[in-house]
Amino acid sequence: MSTPARSSASGVEHRIVVPSHLSLALLGPGDEVLRAIEAGFPDVRIHARGDVVTVHGSPGDVALVGRLLDELLEVATSGATLDRDVVTRSVQMLRGATARPAEVLTQNILSSRGRTIRPKTVGQKTYVDAIDANTVTFGIGPAGTGKTYLAMAKAVQALQSKQVNRIVLTRPAVEAGERLGFLPGTLADKIDPYLRPLYDALHDMVDPDSIPRLMESGTVEVAPLAYMRGRTLNDAFIILDEAQNTSTEQMKMFLTRLGFGSKMVVTGDVTQVDLPGATTSGLRVVEGILGGVDDVQFCRLTSSDVVRHRLVSEIIDAYAHFDARSRG
Repeated sequence: MSTPARSSASGVEHRIVVPSHLSLALLGPGDEVLRAIEAGFPDVRIHARGDVVTVHGSPGDVALVGRLLDELLEVATSGATLDRDVVTRSVQMLRGATARPAEVLTQNILSSRGRTIRPKTVGQKTYVDAIDANTVTFGIGPAGTGKTYLAMAKAVQALQSKQVNRIVLTRPAVEAGERLGFLPGTLADKIDPYLRPLYDALHDMVDPDSIPRLMESGTVEVAPLAYMRGRTLNDAFIILDEAQNTSTEQMKMFLTRLGFGSKMVVTGDVTQVDLPGATTSGLRVVEGILGGVDDVQFCRLTSSDVVRHRLVSEIIDAYAHFDARSRG
């Protein structure tokens, strides 16, 4: 509960009474959350005593910190854990006026093995909402933006809620630095490394002991893109990952596998194409082909949606600047 701000010659003071059961969550272990708020507002003094948080600084900063604390309390009330990353992203949302942090950070997609999968950025929430609203959704963006992971979570959610009868996960088996013919083992052994990231995400969301049974029954299928040819996929949630490594013909082939009662998500990063130089990436041209088609949506995730180490975002931006200079 907030109290009216009091003015003084050096700024304004604002007090917020925190419900006692949320005091520890708002402060964080070792006052981590409080320190993160102070780092975001270096000109604001924040003091916590008991259940009262006092904020002192300029009127604009104090008002923004007050809004931030209200949003964080709502996030904590939902059961989500507050940490430095949550505070940083919430500050960015409030400063950019892009969305209410609580609306983004409390949207539960899937609860699995003691943790809940949620969008962490405005771009991720837009992407998740697009999957709900459209039959075909394209998630285009750099590594670490959660485009494959969130699509997988939506697929498992759809299966559990019986919106679909099966999940089909596919990737093009493109030679990225190694030739398939020279890799050891059978064809299945050679293809498996390309599909491994999909298996890893699946293991995060489904009881690992049940995965062999689900795959044996056909409820979950993980296969190279070439295996999709000639099929019609009904009542399925279908994910095409690493779509930048499809040709235009392969992209058309995949999209026309769509059957009744199905949903498709296509993910990829147009800056990391591994196709031979003369081959055009199907992902690079598909928006120009399908951009005006109803029930198809394109979502572009950026470095601000990266949820890996903070350096990943900076690396992506640095390469983007380098590419822009090279083209110039």
